[in-house]
Amino acid sequence: MQSVGYWGVRIGMGAAVELNATRGAPHGASEVPWWRTSFGQEEIQRLQEAIRAEHISQGPVTAQFETRMAEALHVPYAVATTSGSVALLMALMALGVGRDDEVILPNRTFIATAHAVLLAGASVVLVDVRPDIPVMDISRLRQKITPRTKAIIPVHLNGRAVDLEAVQSVAREYHLHVIEDACQALFSRSAAGFLGTQSDAGCFSLGMNKLMSTGQGGLIVTRNPETYERLKLIRSHGVTDTFVATYRQIGCNFKFTDLMASVGLVQLTRVPARIAHVTAIYSKYTAAEMPFLRWIPVEVSKGELPLYAEARCRDRKDLVEFLGSQGIQTRPFLPDLHLSPHLHNGGVFPNSKPFGEEGLYLPCGPEQPLENIDRVIEALRLYGRRSCGSSSWGRQNSPSAVPVPL
Repeated sequence: MQSVGYWGVRIGMGAAVELNATRGAPHGASEVPWWRTSFGQEEIQRLQEAIRAEHISQGPVTAQFETRMAEALHVPYAVATTSGSVALLMALMALGVGRDDEVILPNRTFIATAHAVLLAGASVVLVDVRPDIPVMDISRLRQKITPRTKAIIPVHLNGRAVDLEAVQSVAREYHLHVIEDACQALFSRSAAGFLGTQSDAGCFSLGMNKLMSTGQGGLIVTRNPETYERLKLIRSHGVTDTFVATYRQIGCNFKFTDLMASVGLVQLTRVPARIAHVTAIYSKYTAAEMPFLRWIPVEVSKGELPLYAEARCRDRKDLVEFLGSQGIQTRPFLPDLHLSPHLHNGGVFPNSKPFGEEGLYLPCGPEQPLENIDRVIEALRLYGRRSCGSSSWGRQNSPSAVPVPL
């Protein structure tokens, strides 16, 4: 049986085969993985069709996938690439961000956001997040701007919308580019439309722990035709024709494949049901009052998509160990970026600190059975009875209520 990493996958091959994550899991084998997704007979059929037609590398199926994704996101242009990380790098390159430039991004995000900036040759400047949710605190943005600032990357973490109107206002004032990191926000919305579609460029991930997946993969969208043409050149070593090459600009082999696109076309059809499912998971969790947990809110009523089930616990280590003993896998939040020495960003980020030290992901995912969620909730209640409320935050009135900062 193949190990698939730190999550679970269901592959339909006649009788479905379940692959539960064990490699790297902190508690050994887990009966309830922290993440569940699936690939079925339709994906297998489309892959077979692509192979029979000799559509293997980037070609007509990729073009079809890009068209379908652009239509689904209501944008004119979409460029598929190898990952969300590379999508961010390509967007920075296409907008001319490079050596001696600075790019502002939040202290709470996956380090891929920062690495894309470094790989582009620019410097990372970190800004703290809001006290209630881990997205960029726009009120702190201006104090981070210098004459070297070239771009802002707001990150829509777990489908939560950054206040893009406020970001764009600052960007216009200082003549800065805005690149949305929507790698965790595919098909999440705000009042203005889909997140990732409201700036110079928006970047998405199609990795395994996303709403829809092509195994690995990423997508960049833009409304600017010149940016679109530059992105296509960057994806293929700066050329439009590999047989009669004219080297027009720097680029690399960031191409997608028709095999990945074949999977993506089927996965796209599963999106409506998956949105409903992850929303149902979020509702189940947040309806269960746990005095030792603070659910990190997502504004579902406004169109935000809760990709992950996120909470804070003051005794996170104890809770993680207890759930592991019950056969339930969890995943702690990744550390704040300013703790990474190679980013050269010291300082104090008081709002970020509680998320980094207390945040965790509970079992979730577009194919996580609701019965598993019920089992997790029962285990949480058992933990609550055992701990006797020693880490209680008090009553939470609503899953979308704004928590009081610690």
